[in-house]
Amino acid sequence: MSAGPAESTSAAEGTSVAEGTPAVEVPPAAPASAFRALYDVIVRLRAPGGCPWDREQSPLSLRGDLIEETYECVEAIDGKDPAHIREELGDLYLLVTMISYMHQQEGAFTVADVLDGIAEKLIRRHPHVFGETTVKDSAEVLENWARIKVEQEGRKPKDSVLDQVSRGLPPLDRAFKLQKKAAKTGFDWPDLEGVIAKIREELEETRAVLDTRQSPQGEPQGGAKPSDTAEALEGELGDLLFSVVNLCRYLNVDPSVALQRTNAKFERRFKRVEEKMKASGRELGPENFALMDSYWEEAKREEPGRGA
Repeated sequence: MSAGPAESTSAAEGTSVAEGTPAVEVPPAAPASAFRALYDVIVRLRAPGGCPWDREQSPLSLRGDLIEETYECVEAIDGKDPAHIREELGDLYLLVTMISYMHQQEGAFTVADVLDGIAEKLIRRHPHVFGETTVKDSAEVLENWARIKVEQEGRKPKDSVLDQVSRGLPPLDRAFKLQKKAAKTGFDWPDLEGVIAKIREELEETRAVLDTRQSPQGEPQGGAKPSDTAEALEGELGDLLFSVVNLCRYLNVDPSVALQRTNAKFERRFKRVEEKMKASGRELGPENFALMDSYWEEAKREEPGRGA
């Protein structure tokens, strides 16, 4: 029988999590009481007389918050700010625990089931730590992980290696993981030059669509409909983005992390442009682009370790 609310910290407290597996000895400073305090707060918020907003939420309504808070946590980690990281991790704990508790309220499973389940999974999939299996490197760990999913957990082998990549991922992340899966089968460029050449090829194909999109009179050429050319352009730009993601993968750079870093850099520099324009008494607008661009270059020069 599933544990009730009062038993929701059983995994955190270090009790045995699976029959036939060793109990995990938790260090003295295990945060069982801290998690219980968070759990109790969530129960109070969701209870009659609790917070109207929290009571109105559902797992579906919190999906966007879960994604947003994850990216904010990544940003905090990039900033190497312990206080910010702690805060953002707290937001994630809140959302994960609240969504789990919502399912407990519905009778689907309990918060304890979630904690016990992940503890059991970690023990089961790390026989080199909790059992007698030996491994020589992390690659073999991943091989064992995949085999255990099929042989011990009864997971149906995927028809394609690409089926292992969740369709719920954001497009950029999914492109990255699709390419990684394909590369593990040997479907990969033999050298970096091939990857770069592919980017150039896709850029030229994008340019070709742009060049043929309109006649000198501003009308689509060859009887093509504007919607046709827009679809073609969308397709070519998608190919170009996919190729750039592939370059990131080839160089062991996470494209989402790299783009997040660039987003932060753009935001920081543009805000500096806004400040300088305001100080100069000039308005933001295309007529003052040259001045804004000069301020942008100043903002770049002012940054330590500046880049493009």
